[in-house]
Amino acid sequence: MADLSRRSLLRGMGGIGVTGALAAMTGCGVPPAYVEAADREAPDRSAQEHRLVFANWPLYIDVDDHDKQRRPTLDAFQKRTGISVTYTEEINDNDEFFGKISPALMNHQATGRDLIVISDWMCARFVRLGWVETMDRKAQPNVAKYLDPLLRGPHFDPGRMHSVPWQSGITGIAYNRKKLGREIKHTADLWKDDLRGRVTLLSGLDEAFALLLQGDGVDITRWTADDFHRMIDQVGGLVRKGQIRRFTGNDYIKDLDSGDVLAAQAYSGDVIQLQADNPDIEFVVPEEGAELWAESLMIPNLAAHKRNAERLIDYYYQPEVAAELATWVNYVCPVPAARDVLASSKDKEQAQLAEDPLIFPDTTMRKRLAIARDITAKERTEFAKAWNGIVGL
Repeated sequence: MADLSRRSLLRGMGGIGVTGALAAMTGCGVPPAYVEAADREAPDRSAQEHRLVFANWPLYIDVDDHDKQRRPTLDAFQKRTGISVTYTEEINDNDEFFGKISPALMNHQATGRDLIVISDWMCARFVRLGWVETMDRKAQPNVAKYLDPLLRGPHFDPGRMHSVPWQSGITGIAYNRKKLGREIKHTADLWKDDLRGRVTLLSGLDEAFALLLQGDGVDITRWTADDFHRMIDQVGGLVRKGQIRRFTGNDYIKDLDSGDVLAAQAYSGDVIQLQADNPDIEFVVPEEGAELWAESLMIPNLAAHKRNAERLIDYYYQPEVAAELATWVNYVCPVPAARDVLASSKDKEQAQLAEDPLIFPDTTMRKRLAIARDITAKERTEFAKAWNGIVGL
């Protein structure tokens, strides 16, 4: 089962660095290093070279309980297809990884990787810059058939032709119901007097903003700059009032566990594991809604083994394989059909996972989930400055 440190490796956009500089240039109307569609593909060597290079985050794939070097689903793919997979756990931070491979991409050079997994807000940047290849869905019947309808049409990639979710999740609210002594049903419930100084929000702009907008009644699929600045004013007022204890990364887990904090903006994948140790912790999707996000597979430009990469993606969209992966990583499974596979399992623990709404959201929860419109390059510098001014970054 995945360790809590998996999510702790994620970081939001902070300040201006390599990525911020690119965003600023794009905002000035000069798309830096944009790659035209005709220049994105290299001759595919998949037929001659039965291999591919797959870069992922640490602790984001199933491993054998007795041999941590074995990854059962990946091993089965290699045995079944004869395609050798060089699997690297080199992605620890979206911005850091962007900085690592952007020099090659902006100079029309191969990255040495055939498949990468990055957060959707970063995927949006890659798509805008023309840095990823279009996938052949005819070669991916499982993706076409089984991808969750809720994840099919993000604003940055209509039809998901450049990205396919590896795993998904929900940014909602976690709270200690026993210590709080009441339910939380709305985002506005965080701002009541009994939670003054006992609430935390996520520090990353991309991770935090959507839920706060939803709490203000905004449709996050089409939010505007006015919506954003109104939310900023509200959060700024709450900070001055002392309602928000602090802004956090993954360390909200410790705060909730210790009781120093009674409610926190939180990721669904973390809470599943936190509940195993503390059953008083609950996760709620507010009635106004919560953000459904994904970390997605993409094929970077000039990948040498595009067809092999497409085969690997489609393999993981077989319900049986998706179910096996879901039992280990415990995030929202992007393949709803995997639920039936787990429900029919003779293993009691696996069968119980099929009933967990944080892995397979129920109908009521699904109605409240939405994928946020991404922050554009033109907006990012201004919005990050406003957000970081409140957060203290």
